[in-house]
Amino acid sequence: MTPDAPAPAAPPGRNPYVDLLRITAVGFVVVGHWLLTSISDQGGHLHGEDVVDALPWTQWLTLFFQVMPLIFLAGGYANAVSWSGHHARGASWGGWLADRARRLLVPTTVYVAVTVLAVVVCVAAGVPPTVRDEVFWAVALHLWFLPMYLLLLALTPALLALWRRLGLWLPLAFAALSAVVDVGVLGPGIPVIGWSNYLWVWGGLYLLGFAWRDGILTRPLLLWSAAAAAALWVLLVVPGPFPVSTIGVPGARIQNASPPSIALFAYSVVLIGLLLAAEDAVRRRLRHPRRVTAANAAAMPLYLWHMAPALAIGAILYPAGLLPFEPVGSGGWWLLRPVWVLICAALLIPFVLAMARLPHPPPYPTRTRWSTGPCLLLGVGLAAASFALARLALRGFAPDGRLPALPLLCYAVGVALLLAVSAAPRTGGGPGHSASA
Repeated sequence: MTPDAPAPAAPPGRNPYVDLLRITAVGFVVVGHWLLTSISDQGGHLHGEDVVDALPWTQWLTLFFQVMPLIFLAGGYANAVSWSGHHARGASWGGWLADRARRLLVPTTVYVAVTVLAVVVCVAAGVPPTVRDEVFWAVALHLWFLPMYLLLLALTPALLALWRRLGLWLPLAFAALSAVVDVGVLGPGIPVIGWSNYLWVWGGLYLLGFAWRDGILTRPLLLWSAAAAAALWVLLVVPGPFPVSTIGVPGARIQNASPPSIALFAYSVVLIGLLLAAEDAVRRRLRHPRRVTAANAAAMPLYLWHMAPALAIGAILYPAGLLPFEPVGSGGWWLLRPVWVLICAALLIPFVLAMARLPHPPPYPTRTRWSTGPCLLLGVGLAAASFALARLALRGFAPDGRLPALPLLCYAVGVALLLAVSAAPRTGGGPGHSASA
């Protein structure tokens, strides 16, 4: 294919590069989590060691694995396209939001249910509470993404309206607010306000997805943005106060990811600028864009289940002596890293493919008219589910070795409300009358 040849046909209405960035980013998240977790034996019990904490120089490697900005960028692009199309056809906010939220929460509910069952089995088997606490915190940590994404999903119509009025000033305002928050954390020492940066940083990157979709992020602007952000990041990180790691560092005064910082925002602009500058060249070489779009369907299962094989391997292969315990950073440990990743992938990929082949339940009739009451109940349901997922991400599925009753109850109520208010009334239209196709 010549450089000037047109890009291969993509599915109508989709940009395959969005799908490519999303599925690639999820793949990097998965491999990064596998590489940065090491299993050790402490007093006869398995323990997960944080490689970044044990080997501080590996903080530089996180620059290659912090790709969550791409997931928010792709989400902003895709949701702007989706809402604009639905709104133009007269669809309601409630129907659109319920449809998008179901796509996230139905597979998440399966994951939550299986994990709760695993906790019950571990309790019955007499697994020590401290081990249950640590293991089921590890399988919940990545759920932090969902509450933030659901919030941005709900705010998409309002953010799009602001975007049309303010343009690039809107993400710049989010970046400025994240910087103000970091000043408050570092100066007066008010760490609690740092949590608002989940909105300002991830929301600002989500807004850049709007700019990408509207064609505002042209190549010259991308190069200037990348250069300016690189300079900002160097000024923030090299002299301090931010660590070089783009993920959490135990004991650091300020984090770059939990909560996110202005330094992470600047790093993200560099990453986004470089990858979007390559969009035209990559799309010209995409021989099978439909396959990329099809593979994108595996993104959510990969993200949800990727820590399960790592824990299974740790629980079976290490105690059986099939994998030796090696000190973190030793020669033997480095030699085993590729083996560890390959075994995890060998377990995860067939599992995800098998899940994709399971028959999906038939679609049920969905509400065509969304009055204030159902919209309010939908908001309450998503708020309850988001609160539960945030609590699970912070404390795990078995804090102190026990199931957390309140978060699980809130999650169940939230998902039940989502499904209940989405369903069409008994006297409503049939399955083909959905406002959120």
